[in-house]
Amino acid sequence: MTSELIIIQEYCIQNQVEPDFIVQLENEGLIQVSIVGDERYIHISQLKYLDQYVRWYYDLSINVAGIDVIRNLLDKIDDMQEEMHRLKEQLRLID
Repeated sequence: MTSELIIIQEYCIQNQVEPDFIVQLENEGLIQVSIVGDERYIHISQLKYLDQYVRWYYDLSINVAGIDVIRNLLDKIDDMQEEMHRLKEQLRLID
């Protein structure tokens, strides 16, 4: 299990990220943090999202509230694309 977890402190050092930024993301519900012993971790499956949030925050100067809005919009777009795909499949069956 620990091989699937990344120590937040090490991630912050390697990627030059402020630990407070990770706390803000966690408070907004954008990432989930696990605590094992005295160490805070994120699951490796969240790494893709965390890297994206870091780029938006540091490279594009988008604040955490803005990141939350963007993430919600992207999720809605994904849902709509899945719905369109499903509807196209239904139409294909009718033809």
